[in-house]
Amino acid sequence: MRVYSPDSLSDDSLASPILDGDYLFPGPFDSFLEEDIGGDPVDATSPSSTGGTPNPRKTPPFSAEPLQLSEHSSVLNCGAVENSSATGGSSLARSSMAEHERRRFSASELISRLQLSQRKNSFTLKLGKSLSARVASRDRQNPSNLSSDCECPASGIFLRSAILILILNHPYVLFLLNILISLSLSLSSAILYQEYSDVAINREILRQQGEEPGAEEERLREEGAGETPSPSNLSPSSSFCSSRGSTFSLWQDIPDVRTSGQLDNFSNVERKLQEAKFELVTSEASYIRSLTIAVDHFMLSQELGECLGAQDRQWLFSKLPEVKDVSERFLQDLEHRLEEDILRFDVSDIVLAHCPALRRVYLPYVTNQAYQEQTYQRMLQENARFPGILARLEEDPICQRLPLASFLILPFQRITRLKMLVENILKRTTPGSRDEDTATKAFNELKKVECNSSVQSMKRMEELIHLNKKIHFEGKIFPLISQSRWLVKHGELLEVDTQTMSISGSKFKLPTRPVYLHLFNDCLLLSRRKDTWKFMVFVHAKIGQLKVKDLSQKLQGISGFIFHLQLCEGRQLKHQILLKAHTESGKQRWITAMFPSDPLEDIEQATENDDLSQVQCIKSYQAQEHDELTLEKADILQAKTITSDGWVEGIRLSDGERGWFPKTNVEEITSRSARLRNLRENIRIKFVTQKLEEELF
Repeated sequence: MRVYSPDSLSDDSLASPILDGDYLFPGPFDSFLEEDIGGDPVDATSPSSTGGTPNPRKTPPFSAEPLQLSEHSSVLNCGAVENSSATGGSSLARSSMAEHERRRFSASELISRLQLSQRKNSFTLKLGKSLSARVASRDRQNPSNLSSDCECPASGIFLRSAILILILNHPYVLFLLNILISLSLSLSSAILYQEYSDVAINREILRQQGEEPGAEEERLREEGAGETPSPSNLSPSSSFCSSRGSTFSLWQDIPDVRTSGQLDNFSNVERKLQEAKFELVTSEASYIRSLTIAVDHFMLSQELGECLGAQDRQWLFSKLPEVKDVSERFLQDLEHRLEEDILRFDVSDIVLAHCPALRRVYLPYVTNQAYQEQTYQRMLQENARFPGILARLEEDPICQRLPLASFLILPFQRITRLKMLVENILKRTTPGSRDEDTATKAFNELKKVECNSSVQSMKRMEELIHLNKKIHFEGKIFPLISQSRWLVKHGELLEVDTQTMSISGSKFKLPTRPVYLHLFNDCLLLSRRKDTWKFMVFVHAKIGQLKVKDLSQKLQGISGFIFHLQLCEGRQLKHQILLKAHTESGKQRWITAMFPSDPLEDIEQATENDDLSQVQCIKSYQAQEHDELTLEKADILQAKTITSDGWVEGIRLSDGERGWFPKTNVEEITSRSARLRNLRENIRIKFVTQKLEEELF
């Protein structure tokens, strides 16, 4: 199966010299106009009117008939042009190739055909502008030519317009136009999943902020402000573009859909549902394209293979070929479904059927993540040949300047994105319908694929074993390693000594000394550093025996962010300490970590009419500490606390995970209607998934 999705012309490529009139017509432009447009339309082989000899005008060295581009081929072979002109059996050859190209439907091929049409339109427009500028430049240089041809500006404009129309329909131009488009398609790289996913997520961000694509047209239609196009008359400009200029087609852009006459019968909700399903198919095709590069270009590279040992190669690439094979079979079934009914197709049942296979290959790949990262960094630092070989592979145009790391992380990103795509489908299904039931089952199964509790438990246990070697207790035995224990937060604060006081000028001065805190899900340890990586615990207590008081006001003239901590044993006070953080967020993060609320209760208690403060991730963030939350673009969160130094504590609506993240990575959702819609959609998702779980048990 060929998976190929050619990139459309970007703004940079459209500015290339190959699109300029100087490239197409390298000779004197005036002579071209006089010879091919202004001259008499006399056949090249007809006798001259004066001497009876053949006209000296040369016939073109190629056929004047424009090159016909195959609509069914996703890759245009420019060599076919030479073959067709060099052999007499070209018709038979073309017929044989056309017969060979007749194969089943391909989502990637469909994207290619849509992009080819858009590219030709853009190409022609650019060429027309280039030639228009050329004519205008000639007129400015020789104003007498224009005045001799016409006496008024209007007639001059008409003449130039007629000339441009003739040029763009001239056989030479048509031939060159098709050749250059063919070259562009064959030389350009396919749209990789990294770019496709980024653009699709940006569209979801706009939708969740209340700026859903098509909303402007809907408002105009409701207000009656002028005529708005019907769904069936929407132009391919409804496709969305990336920063590189790559064009991504929508379901409604498919010719079979646009010409079916049925698009007007679809409601706005139904169209959005089909678009959500179509995005799942096209994004899978783009994902496989990137996986193919990861396997064929990097993993199977002979030079890289000789550089890596067998074990390092296994840790670096893990089960990537198996992931690719399973994804290809998944895409084949999606394409078959699209081929059966392009108008009313469903994909949720196919996702559900493939979940066991996805889990079988994704689980080992995710489990290997820690070894993959360690191997990658170790190879960069210790293997002298690895950085150079990797740089050469990454510089290949097929990678589109993307590093190997961006390809290795794709399976982690894809399984999360696939769940989000099915969730978007579920949001748009009719409540109580069969589509809703199937999408709910697929969504639940994908959560099982994404959720890797065994990997999380393994990481937590490794961390406890590592800490057990560093933490020591004063004359007591404390079994730190436990299956039910994990580290929540750790770090150094300053203990304020209230027993020793000095006066500096008119202010009291209290000395401080460092104290290290290890907060687990069931206990808190306070310790002093023995050296850089060893700690001596002087007091500990269970989580339920802690009491904290936030001292927001300055204490005894001491500036800083201070809170009072008490450690109890039963009803007796065991130890108390005054702690000082360096920032407001540092203090708030420790207080919320010691006294966490149930994030699921916070969300579940919300009703559809509760207008909760919401923020949306606009830049992904990788958690650096245990109490932080890893964010992906388009995540919606309920903002619980915002500190003056730029940190936010939030609860992600989709899974109830709670944590801290930088304010710069999110953006407030200011539209009340958008906030209510996001909450309403979240409540509905939770309701249908809980209902399904109750039915299963």
